[in-house]
Amino acid sequence: MANNADYMEEMENEGALITLTDDEGNEIEFEFLDVVEYDGDEYIVLIENDEDADEVVILRINALDEETEEYISIDDEEVLQTVFEMFKKQYKGDINFE
Repeated sequence: MANNADYMEEMENEGALITLTDDEGNEIEFEFLDVVEYDGDEYIVLIENDEDADEVVILRINALDEETEEYISIDDEEVLQTVFEMFKKQYKGDINFE
């Protein structure tokens, strides 16, 4: 996944925005925050591109090929909490978590 690392570095440098479609077909724009590796998987951490946004979204990254990936919602609360704690630890002091 060397290409994925290059892609993520490019996203970080540009303050990348990602548009995702919700279950109702609405497009929502998110700001890329980070990628967290946990238990052999990679998780993308996003926040809605809205000044009032106060919650991050964490999705599992599934690489379809070298250039394409999909983001999958996570049903396991324990995995979500663990990835979020890892993200918070990495950005402690940089981001104010309530």
